[in-house]
Amino acid sequence: MESSAQDISLILPVFLFVCMGLVGFSLLGFWIWMLVDCIKHESDEGNNKLIWVLVILFTQLLGAIIYFFVQRRERLRKQNSSASISL
Repeated sequence: MESSAQDISLILPVFLFVCMGLVGFSLLGFWIWMLVDCIKHESDEGNNKLIWVLVILFTQLLGAIIYFFVQRRERLRKQNSSASISL
């Protein structure tokens, strides 16, 4: 009885550490994906690209989430509408 309680108390911190590591790497991957997406696809009109890259770099995950929901979706919506018009 005492042995199983000790096993659980040893496994739980390791499990939580692994889960938090996976979440951390996923968030890092999302941040890198948004940064690369911005660099590759954002227009050079004015300072749009520079401003968004700086927002993503300095605000990190929050900036990546804002870029994803505001700018990236708007750009994709415009691309889809222009593609359907040209068909």
